[in-house]
Amino acid sequence: MSGRTLDDPVVSTLRSASPRTAAEIDVGLLTGGIDRPYAFGLALALLSKGVAVDFIGSDDLDSPDLRGRPGLVFRNLRGSQREDASLARKVSRVSIYYARLIRYAAGDGPKIFHILWNNKFEVFDRTLLMLYYKLRGKKIVLTAHNVNAGKRDSNDSWINRLTLRIQYRLADHIFVHTDAMKRELVEDFGMRAGAATVIPIGINNSVPVTGLTSAQAKRRLGLDDGDRAILFFGHIGPYKGLEFLVAAFQRIAATNPAYRLIIAGKPKRGGERYVDEIQRAIRGDASRERVIQRIEFIPDEETEVYFKAADVLALPYTQVFQSGVIVLGYSFGLPVIAADVGSLREDIVAGRTGLLCRAADPADLANAIETYFESELFKSLESRRREIREYAAAQHSWDAVGEVTRAVYTELLAR
Repeated sequence: MSGRTLDDPVVSTLRSASPRTAAEIDVGLLTGGIDRPYAFGLALALLSKGVAVDFIGSDDLDSPDLRGRPGLVFRNLRGSQREDASLARKVSRVSIYYARLIRYAAGDGPKIFHILWNNKFEVFDRTLLMLYYKLRGKKIVLTAHNVNAGKRDSNDSWINRLTLRIQYRLADHIFVHTDAMKRELVEDFGMRAGAATVIPIGINNSVPVTGLTSAQAKRRLGLDDGDRAILFFGHIGPYKGLEFLVAAFQRIAATNPAYRLIIAGKPKRGGERYVDEIQRAIRGDASRERVIQRIEFIPDEETEVYFKAADVLALPYTQVFQSGVIVLGYSFGLPVIAADVGSLREDIVAGRTGLLCRAADPADLANAIETYFESELFKSLESRRREIREYAAAQHSWDAVGEVTRAVYTELLAR
């Protein structure tokens, strides 16, 4: 299929969007075309606070839940992101997207641009595109979900640090999700403490929830009611520590046939070899028939099955500041066993919402799993799920996020 032009229907909203309600604050929400849960949750939170939203999205983020809402205009500037496209097609559609984005920024749109994620070319986005936004008179708000992902992924470089520093200095305000992340901004990138605000990751409200029961979900995945199901969910990459979970599972499965491991998620870019090594380890063990693998992106409408079929969520990370997966698990009332890295400790109430274990230690992780399945938390799981959901709703309130975000917008416009 040939590439779209700047005059096609996808971009026509630049000239003829549906009318929005009057609002004091108008923001362009630049999603990078990814992370529907966060973009969806923040957009709705801002609308509830009277902020008008230009939602700059993609085919992946398009949804009837976003269309037709007063105060929100969905602008599908990114279009398709299918990975099976030819190289020429990928180059064409990325080029067209940047042209659309530059044209959008040149128009008489919102004065505030809130960047949730950068686009395809990080170096360009962090430097020249940021400078262009500033020259167009935009107030730039940035959500740094990872202050330095290169450091986390063990592929940091001077150009990565330099361009991050430029982007952080050009931003008018930065949101992060933990106090440790704010300290990293100050200590590693020279940011003023007052230029950053800590907000929680809002609870995932984009995943459909039905009346599906845990027993029904288990049957859909081929599990028996008596199976002890451990879930690993989300993107798979080296810092996720999946190899340590597999090793821990093989230890406990050798003595108890009731244990089952569910691995559901897509390899991160460049993580295919890592996943191959893990699958090789699974195939070489007697417990291989008790491992359910779905190594691909899990659509929102299928997510519920995995979290309701599981008895516990495992986060065996080796390095991370925070995790949206833990919040997703809590939204289904699912307890968590997590490695004690980053700020995960802050999100776990021992014995009530889950347990902690040492990172990169299969023996300690195996012990934590066995401890959990002998605990009152597991034995009364059906009644405790509601308590965990209520905890998540209080700690990860989108209403609170919307209130703080709106206050930052107001202050920037008043300068």
